[in-house]
Amino acid sequence: MRTSVGVNFAVFSRHAIRVEVCIWHAESGPEGERFDLPARTQDVWHGLLPLSTADRALEYVYYVHGPFDPENGHRFDASIALIDPYARATTGSAEGALAQGTPRCKVVSSDFDWGSDKPPSILWRDTLLYELHVKGFTQLHPGVPQAWRGKYLGLTAAPVIEHLKAIGVTAVELLPCQSFVSEQFLRDRGLRNYWGYNTVAWFSCENKYAVEDAVLEFKTMVKALHAAGIEVILDMVFNHTAEGNEAGSTLSLRGLDNCIYYRLLPSDKRYYENMSGCGNTLNCEQENVRDLVIDCLKYWAEEMHVDGFRFDLATVLARDANGFNEESAFFNSVRAEPALAYLKMIAEPWDVGLGGYQLGRFPVGWSEWNDRYRDTLRAFWRRDAGTLGELAERMAGSSDVFRLAGRKPTASINFLTSHDGFTLNDLVTYSGKHNMANLEQGADGSENNLSWNSGIEGPTIDAQVNALRNRQMRNFLASLFLSQGIPMLQAGDEFARTQGGNNNAYCQDNEISWVDWRLLEEQRELVKFVRLLTGIRREREEFRRETFLKGVNIAGVAKDVSWLHARGGEMSSQDWQDASLRTIGLWFGKNNGADQSKSATQILLLLNAAPNAVEFQLPEIQGERCIVRFDTARESSEAFSASIGSYHMELNSVVLLEI
Repeated sequence: MRTSVGVNFAVFSRHAIRVEVCIWHAESGPEGERFDLPARTQDVWHGLLPLSTADRALEYVYYVHGPFDPENGHRFDASIALIDPYARATTGSAEGALAQGTPRCKVVSSDFDWGSDKPPSILWRDTLLYELHVKGFTQLHPGVPQAWRGKYLGLTAAPVIEHLKAIGVTAVELLPCQSFVSEQFLRDRGLRNYWGYNTVAWFSCENKYAVEDAVLEFKTMVKALHAAGIEVILDMVFNHTAEGNEAGSTLSLRGLDNCIYYRLLPSDKRYYENMSGCGNTLNCEQENVRDLVIDCLKYWAEEMHVDGFRFDLATVLARDANGFNEESAFFNSVRAEPALAYLKMIAEPWDVGLGGYQLGRFPVGWSEWNDRYRDTLRAFWRRDAGTLGELAERMAGSSDVFRLAGRKPTASINFLTSHDGFTLNDLVTYSGKHNMANLEQGADGSENNLSWNSGIEGPTIDAQVNALRNRQMRNFLASLFLSQGIPMLQAGDEFARTQGGNNNAYCQDNEISWVDWRLLEEQRELVKFVRLLTGIRREREEFRRETFLKGVNIAGVAKDVSWLHARGGEMSSQDWQDASLRTIGLWFGKNNGADQSKSATQILLLLNAAPNAVEFQLPEIQGERCIVRFDTARESSEAFSASIGSYHMELNSVVLLEI
């Protein structure tokens, strides 16, 4: 940390016996200059480098002395340069530096003109998340200056922001922007880690996404998005580090104090508990480790102005000796930090360890990726039998998952696709994965995709199949945006981006993963439909409730929702148990506290996943005609008038009526 009198170095290590800092500055040689950190306060080693030596271009690493005793969990090696876990920046590309040794840390200035920047502070109920990769989103964008493509600055380009605003995005959820490296097995195959879930310096912006200065350009990106009313949420990887298992590289935490920072097997401390599936697991039971994570979150919130975090494999962070703990010290630490009080917190509520699946068990105030929503919607539109009851539960906000903990529908992050898995286009184009480009003989990636190729595997010129695929994409999107909870859209799904059936493109830093912006014009009708859906969601509070749909009377006047069968009446218990039913209607009564004078019409949402057309009998209502806001069986998104009585629903279609 730079102060008015110099640079203060401080690093935690309980079991070290000596800590050196090696610095490079304007007058140092290629080997740098080494200094012992002279002071130790409890387990923090520290020292001050005066201004006479500490110029603004200062670079440094640590060398830590201590026992190499793997049987007792110690892996000190004073010959290995170590990254400061609190480093605000690293030199060059951590990826490239690994080939020649550990990347150096940089002391950077915090100076930046934030001007009138302020957080958009979008209410959860009004949020539309948009998951994107900083590089992949703009690498092929023709409207972004060449030098900015694939960079933080690319997200500041006017055409990019205009597109996000046009489709109703209120928050971008960025895949990891912390410094990361590729795994050795990928480098051996000539591949690289594209997604970024292999972090090595949590406070440091990834340099690959910078033109010159990653910190400055990241801040510029945040400022530009805020000016457009768009929040920035970061995907944070605290569950493991790039150091891997016992055979991995020593880069930082392992060499600083291995048995403190990582969870080791109690029966043999030479080995790591691997609840992340990536070789090691962070040990948040240790207070100093929790402090590191909280300090990192504070830095990104206060210094970088981000608006929230999505925690990768978040179950790891709340584990203690007995497994996942809903009252864990980590949750208490987050709750106690004022700088995090109003930020959006999103959990990926699972890890790969025993008892790792914890959907619905995160604290009040957190939201969670709801994979049960994803799987249910996929199964329903694939025409699986017996899915109607769970479909209703998911579209009503997943009260069975979140209600008993006193949480709201906004606790559910509803998604159909994400970076991990098929794109929306591939979900309706492939019944199986096609991952040969990953050079793992197709063995990687999930087998449980719940996808359906609509009759032919892969691209086709069959007009009927392509029409069904286009309809299915509209069905998925309509279901997503008109469900209770928070919708999350994967970048490019609004114009049918494809990865050629690759459902695990984590190592594809190429056209397989990059967003193809030529599709924006080719799929203009689909984009127009997305804009319609997000507009309807903003317009109608029925779809943005703070309470779950219950199907009960409100103040004895009207039900919040009635679930209808195709005969026009309410679903009976016998109907719910009929596994053959694939058609349902949601008839919304009074909405959640809305001014009824502003919303006089009632909404009827019809979904038909049957392989045949259905005559849906409309409930008895006043008037002779209604407005069809959309029918996914029609290519046009234009509204039209229809007569009251029954509505002819084509196979696999969604219809929204205003009555």
